[in-house]
Order: sequence, then C-alpha cells, then structure tokens
Amino acid sequence: MTLFFLLPFAAGFFSLLLAVLSLFRRKPTPATWCFFAGMAALGIDSVLTGLGVRAIGAGEMVFWLTAAFIVKSVVPAIWLCFSLTYSRTNYREFLTRWSIPLAFVAVVPLALSLSFHDQLVRLVSGETPGEVWRLQDGAIAKAFNALVLVAFVLILMNLEQTFRSAVGTMRWRIKFVVLAMVVIFGARLYVRSQAILFSATNSGLWNVESGALLIGCAFLALAYARTGWAEIAVYPSSSVLRSSLTVLIVGGYLFVVGVLAQLVGRFGGAELFQFQAFVVLLGMAGLAVLLLSDRARHRLHTFVVRHFSKAQHDSVKVWSSFSQRLASVTDQAGLCAASAKLISDTFDALSVTVWLVDEEKGCLAAAASTARQAPEAGNSNPGDAASGGVSAALGGRSGPFDLDDVREPWAAAFRQLNPATFPNGGKRLCVPLRAGERGLGALVLADRINGVVYTVEELELLTCIGDQITSVLLNLRLAGEVAQAKELEAFRTMSAFFVHDLKNAAASLNLMLKNLPVHFDDPAFRDDALRGIGNTAGRIDDMIARLSALRQRPDSMRVDADLNQLVNEALDRVDQMPNIELLRDLQPLPRIVVDREQIQSVVTNLVLNARDALGPGGRIHVRTEQRGDRAVLSVMDNGCGMTPAFVRESLFRPFQSTKKKGLGIGLFQSRAIVQAHGGGVHVESEVGKGTTFLASFPVQDRP
Repeated sequence: MTLFFLLPFAAGFFSLLLAVLSLFRRKPTPATWCFFAGMAALGIDSVLTGLGVRAIGAGEMVFWLTAAFIVKSVVPAIWLCFSLTYSRTNYREFLTRWSIPLAFVAVVPLALSLSFHDQLVRLVSGETPGEVWRLQDGAIAKAFNALVLVAFVLILMNLEQTFRSAVGTMRWRIKFVVLAMVVIFGARLYVRSQAILFSATNSGLWNVESGALLIGCAFLALAYARTGWAEIAVYPSSSVLRSSLTVLIVGGYLFVVGVLAQLVGRFGGAELFQFQAFVVLLGMAGLAVLLLSDRARHRLHTFVVRHFSKAQHDSVKVWSSFSQRLASVTDQAGLCAASAKLISDTFDALSVTVWLVDEEKGCLAAAASTARQAPEAGNSNPGDAASGGVSAALGGRSGPFDLDDVREPWAAAFRQLNPATFPNGGKRLCVPLRAGERGLGALVLADRINGVVYTVEELELLTCIGDQITSVLLNLRLAGEVAQAKELEAFRTMSAFFVHDLKNAAASLNLMLKNLPVHFDDPAFRDDALRGIGNTAGRIDDMIARLSALRQRPDSMRVDADLNQLVNEALDRVDQMPNIELLRDLQPLPRIVVDREQIQSVVTNLVLNARDALGPGGRIHVRTEQRGDRAVLSVMDNGCGMTPAFVRESLFRPFQSTKKKGLGIGLFQSRAIVQAHGGGVHVESEVGKGTTFLASFPVQDRP
C-alpha cells in the first residue's frame, strides 16, 4: 500500500471535515451553504474514486466509479453558485443574470450521469502484456467531460473577477480561499482535458485530483486560521466574461498539456508521470502563493528600487495615473473609492480609509476604505463616524503625521476607528485634507507591507495627492451647488409662468362671478359662463399635466412598430380643426422599435403646435419617408413662423413659448423622447411662411 493509494481517502476526509467546520459560522450566508455542499461533494467524490481504484473485480470498479461520476455531476453547479455569491454584496443580481447557465450546469450533467450511467465507465481488454483492463470513454463520457470542463472555467472566471474587485486588506482576507479553488479546479481541468484529448481516462491521474484537493484543503485551513473564512463586500462588474485572464490561461494550459502528454506517450516515462504531475502541481501552488504574497512583491520592489532605480516612486507616472483616474469620477463616493485604491496600490498600504467631514452632524464619516465596506446611506454605524473633536483637531494640522505618536485624547479615539489588522504593519499615517483654513477630512494609511517607514519623498508625494483629492472634492461640491442653484432657478421660472397663467384663469373666473348676479337670468349668459368655466378648468388640467410630464424622465417600453400606423392613430385622436386643412402623405417605411404611446404623444404635440400657429385657411402637411437608415416624420404648416434667434436660443428650452397660453414644455418633452429613442429633431422656419419639424428615428437592421 503506497502513499498515493491512500491519497484519495485522506483528501476526502479533510474535505468533509472542512465542510462540517464551515457550518459553525455565526451567520451562514448563501456562499457558506454552497461551500458546505461543495466540499462535501468533493470529499465524497474523492472517497468513491479511491474505492474504485482499490477495487479488485471489474464489476466492483465500475460500480464505485459510476457512483463517483454521479457525484461529480453535481459539483459544477454547487461551485458555480459559490463563485457567484462568495464575497459579493450584489450576488442576487448575478444569480438572476446567471440563472439560465446555472440551471443548465445543474441539470444537464446530472441528467447525463443518471440517464446513461451504464455508459460512463467502460472497461475494455488491455492492449499491452500484463494489462487486463483499461478504461475507455464513449460519447456520453466525452460530452460529460466537456460540460464539466466549461463549468470549471466559468467558476474560475467568477472567482477571478471577485479577487480583482477586492483591494488591500479585503484581498488579503480572501486570497487563500480563491487560491484553494484555483488549485482544486485547475487540477480537475487538467484531468478532464486529458480525458478529452485521448478519449480515455487515465486512472493514474485521479490521484492528481486528490492531491490537488488535499493541497486546496491545506490552503483553506490556512485561510480559516487567518480570518475564519471571512467574506468581504465587493461589487464586481456585471460583465464577468470580459477582461478575464482565465480563458487565455486555460487555452494556453490545454495546449501545453496536450504537447507534454504526447511527449510522455512517445518517449516513455508514463510510470513516473503521476508523481511528476503531483510535484509540478505542488510547485505551481507554491509559485502562486509567492506571486500573491504582498510581502514577496514588496521585497522584490524594494530590491529593484535599491539597486536599479534612483527615485523611490516615478512621481510623473503616479501623478498622471492619479489625475486620469480622478478625472473620470462624477460623485463624492466614486472619488473616495478611487483615491483609497490608488493610494493603497502606490504605497503598499493594505488599509487605506478616507474620512470626510459631515457638516450637518459636525463629525467625520468614513467615505471609503480598502479594509472594510463603506456604510450605505441610511445605515450608519457608530464605528463609522468620529466625534467633532477629532474633526476640529485635524483642522489644525496641515501635513502628514504619525497618528500613533499623538498622545491627545482625540487621537486615541481616532486610532480606535482605524484599527490595524497586522501587528507588524507599522505605524498609522494620517494625511489631513484641507482647503485653506477649512478642514474637509483626512486619509489614514495603515497595515503597510513589512511595516516600512514612510520616507520624506513619500510624505511629500502624499501631501500632493491629498491636495489633489481636496481640489477634486471641492470641484464636485461646487458642481453640486451649481446644479442646485440651477434647479432653484428653474423652479422660480416655472412658478412665474405657472402663476401667470393661473392669474389669467382666475381673472376670467372673477369677471364671470361679478357679472353672474346681473345676468343670471339670461340663458345665453349662463351657457357662456358654464362653457368658460369648463375651458378654464381644462386649461388648468392641461398645465398640471404638462408640468407633471416635465418632472418625469421619458422611460419607455419599446416594441416593434409601424411609424405610419402610429401617425394615423395620433391624427385620428386630434379633435376636429375647423378652417384648417390636414394632409397626410405616408410612404411605406421599415419597422422601428419605439414606445407607442410616447411617439404618438410626439406626433400629437407637433400637430397641435402647428395648429396654434395657423389662422383661418391654414394647412398642415404630415409626411413620412425613409432617408438612408432613418424613418423621418415631418410636420409642415404655413403659419406665422419663427425668427432664427428664437429657434436657436429658445425653441426647445422649457418655459419659452411664442403662444400666449403656452408653457413651452411640449417641444422640450418631445425632443427628449425622440433623443431617448436614438433619433433627433430638426426645425426649419421662416417668419410669415411657416415651420417644418423633422423627427427622425433609426430603423431596424435588416436580417
């Protein structure tokens, strides 16, 4: 009995042990349950494979290996679910987006293994002397291996995306869990690829899977000892399939493995291949640990800087990268998150926290951190805010200082809010953010790799970075204040127009009330008064409807539609227009994808605007035609027209109108709707001759 003979049982035992330990967490999460089920499945699979290897008869071997195949069929779905939920705050979004692939991975391999269990493991007579039986894969086994291989690639891609989204201490917490998964499923990728390449299963490679599982269990045990398998809260990009190195690595890996396997088959050495593969796997895992080790990378960087570089930092490169990243931020939260990540990467500080002054509460609040998740709005935690005394004390400091050397009470309270994760991470550095005499916040850097002391050059660079963050922060706040001022000005303008129209409506109603006692007995007056009251009420309703439409964004439910049909329906709804001629010239058009109600409202508004510009004997010409890849709607009238200055400066601005009873909202809303559909609005007008409105929409691509 050799070591490799016991390897599957040892790997299965430790895998099942870790599965049980995972249930002792205080608050089990979906990722925890997936981890438990996944480790249990891997452990059972390893034990069943070991029983198949040690089986004496062919029937017993087929039984255990078939059972192992059935267990293997549930492994991809469980671990794919784990990769979508582990350390992801927005995991529900990913589960929804991946529901179809997840269901496919869960159903198809299991259906193959249950429906064709008698075809998964096939024993044929050996071709070499002394070989009684050998395994050969049929079509079902090949399909099973291909599906499982693709699922393993998807698992590694999701874990890669989670790892790349984490920074600083958060990445340190999940590093060994992700590394364990890479080792476990990397080995299974290797074994499945061998089975696909040679259309036969090499039983000697099963120990590679078991060895990888044992190494993965060691990494998981180390992760448990360090952080207790703690999860973090990151928001990875929804485009998981993009910018991933996994596909490139797996493609190159399959190519190299195929070449090496051919060399082994041609020049011999197959008897040592199992041991060599295990050693190579162990070496690759060790290399991955070194590459992911922050201390190792820092020592390498220090060696290069000490012997081959004059300056500790390429200030121009750092400044350019910092400026480019901050130039793309649009809000305060994005600025703080980008700043924390860039500072962490530049100065090898795993814990970087950005604190900003909350002027309403008079305290400091944590805005972003690489060591913990920033609090959500409305979910503040006392541990995420510092007292006003801390804010006032920081306002009196102008440069970076060692927070651990300050013995004042406020510094002790601030240190408690910025705990160090590593005992050898060095002292905590604080960089105040100041604009003149005004304090805006502070940066706190902790857990520096190897506890390296900050040099004068680094302190000067941190001062410059702090000034840059302060400048961008002030610009963002100023932009917010300008936006609020514009909104207030728009509200005042809207109120002026609205009050003006209401004043006119109230004046007409007051005149009717004054004349009512005198002419109440006149039936014609009563009819005219009722008609006037109805018109006034309708006008007020119209004003309210237009103002409500201005508040809403033109969200849409788009369907395949015929523009000519929409135009006809909209024109049929328009009330009769006496003394006005309405002409329709609708040419055949390709289909467009639009919101029917919104486009009909655009047509109605353009026609009513044309009507209001006409006198008796006026004419409105509605025409549709195709111009290139656009469907064009034109509404032409021979009315009073508009001046070029009004068209250029006021036509599409809200509350600007040439009509006495208009609010200037209809055209503003119509253009917003057309632009939301990927189209545009063009106007041609001449005083005394009329106006033409052209609205264009993109047509559907032809198959």
